[in-house]
Amino acid sequence: MNSGLDRACRRFARFVTRVVVAQPVLWRIFRGPLRAQFDRLAPVWEGRRSSESFAPVEAALARLEVVPGRILDLGTGTGLAARLLAERFPSAEVVGVDVSPAMVAEARRMLPPTLTLRVDFQVADGARLPFADASFDLVVLLNMIPFFDELARVTVDGGAVIVASSRGAETPIYVPGEVLRRRLGRVGFTRLEELVAGPGTAVVARRS
Repeated sequence: MNSGLDRACRRFARFVTRVVVAQPVLWRIFRGPLRAQFDRLAPVWEGRRSSESFAPVEAALARLEVVPGRILDLGTGTGLAARLLAERFPSAEVVGVDVSPAMVAEARRMLPPTLTLRVDFQVADGARLPFADASFDLVVLLNMIPFFDELARVTVDGGAVIVASSRGAETPIYVPGEVLRRRLGRVGFTRLEELVAGPGTAVVARRS
């Protein structure tokens, strides 16, 4: 992807994030274009991730008091975070979902045979997840637009949500910490912690 197009994609992702967090109903307008953008990026996405991209997620995971049994990686992309989660928690089942079919196809292709029994990838919309209420002990979002009502619905009581941005405020898909605190608090998440790790940031929120 040329640099001009890359900048345009980043600007569009940032614009969509800002609009949809403020007015979730508008997601139905932007879902198709954003999905198409990530479908185009899927073949090169894995190579664009650096090891430090996951520093805020790693820092947030270290704050968990309970080992999760079932984990949702929301906005999984090519599944790198899902694979890391499965390796960190060897007894956990991990489900990675993404609105982009091309991303999910790449995630399935790159999944090691040793993880196939515990990691599953699905095409799904974060605004309308195909899971029952209270399905997950932990939900992880790395550079992903949060849909707060759905996060509350699928997280068990006593479970946790991690919302991380790999480059902090420079991340195209980024929600400021004060917005996360306010919106997560409204839907029943308490004990919120804000973390900085490497160039990234994360918020850890527990549901009670």
